[in-house]
Amino acid sequence: MFCIEIVPIGSVDKDDLRLLCRELSKEINVECRIGHAIFLPEEAYDPVRGQYNGETLLRHLILNYKSECILLGIVDKDLYVEHLNFIFGISQIKGKACIVALPRLREEFYGRYVNKSLFIERMVKESIHEIGHVLGMNHCENRACVMSFSNSILEVDMKTRKFCKKHEYELLRFLKSQI
Repeated sequence: MFCIEIVPIGSVDKDDLRLLCRELSKEINVECRIGHAIFLPEEAYDPVRGQYNGETLLRHLILNYKSECILLGIVDKDLYVEHLNFIFGISQIKGKACIVALPRLREEFYGRYVNKSLFIERMVKESIHEIGHVLGMNHCENRACVMSFSNSILEVDMKTRKFCKKHEYELLRFLKSQI
């Protein structure tokens, strides 16, 4: 059975996690639950960059958390991978786990006023996007599709939380294979 287990990595606001779980259940019609938190590994931190390595965190999640569900790690730290300044998230393509980083999804990161509803919307979009990768979906040319690549917060805001017809079909095909 297809399910999602949200795994806080380090300290993450529990209300945000509950909202995310509710929205994921509603949006992609899947069982969602919140698991126990795992520690944030010190070796993932790069003091020169002031960021955490997303690949290291993803490996840490996969090795240190067991579940029959897809793992959606949520971390309230800024992430990067080699050759990129930052990432909103990272996935094990056709695998078991993904991670979404929260800091750059907040308006206050950009020196603007707090906007909780916009933050939640961004968190939902990026979570669905990363889960899509775990299910084997690639990036989409359709800028409205949740699977479109986002290199900036403006691009996150441009897309919807919905899959285009092609990716919706892939999701339905995956869900049918789980029955």
